[in-house]
Amino acid sequence: MSYTKEIASSLFPMFMKLEGKRCLVVGAGKVGEPKIGGLIDTGAALHVVALEATETVHAWARAGKITLEIRAFADSDLKGTFLAIVATASRALNAVIYREAQRRGVLCNVVDVPEYCDFYYPAVVRRGDLQIAISTNGQSPALAQKLRQQLERQFGPGYARWVAELGATRKLVLASDLDQQRKRELLLNLASREALQAALEEESAKNQSAETESITTESITTESAEAHGRVTA
Repeated sequence: MSYTKEIASSLFPMFMKLEGKRCLVVGAGKVGEPKIGGLIDTGAALHVVALEATETVHAWARAGKITLEIRAFADSDLKGTFLAIVATASRALNAVIYREAQRRGVLCNVVDVPEYCDFYYPAVVRRGDLQIAISTNGQSPALAQKLRQQLERQFGPGYARWVAELGATRKLVLASDLDQQRKRELLLNLASREALQAALEEESAKNQSAETESITTESITTESAEAHGRVTA
């Protein structure tokens, strides 16, 4: 059986909580920066080791969002680490870090090197609390990105607000005195296509109204300025 077939049959899709867990990123250049940025919002205890770093990464360190050390990687950096991301330009170093991570039982992803990955980064569509992840098991990241773009058009920004409202309503329903069957029916109805369409139409109407108001205000301001110019001339 080929390596790719083995991977395809063994990957397990999930969303992982990293809050408070020590995560290590080795490398803080153009490749490492987005990986670091993606971890910041998870609440992980994020430690970065690199020979050099982008200005954005330095800014995150100054803001206390990450711990940054400008130096070479050491095996001890993996001590107590839950997850490691490796984004260096050295294939030899990448292999060394991956093998050490394996020895210590640390989940590891060497960017763009599938054979040195315990997990892959999916292409993700984010709309507030709604996240849709797409993976091709490492076979075609380009296809995953193309599908992401299609889904971003299908699931527009209005979904963020709708999902937030669903969450708030769900809490009220679950806290009510209704029987379990009725609660279930209400929650299913709230998540129906009709309810979604109504919510999206309301969102679209609000956006249109705000846009019209903005254009009207701008037009009035322009006309007023032109009139003032004619008077003073």
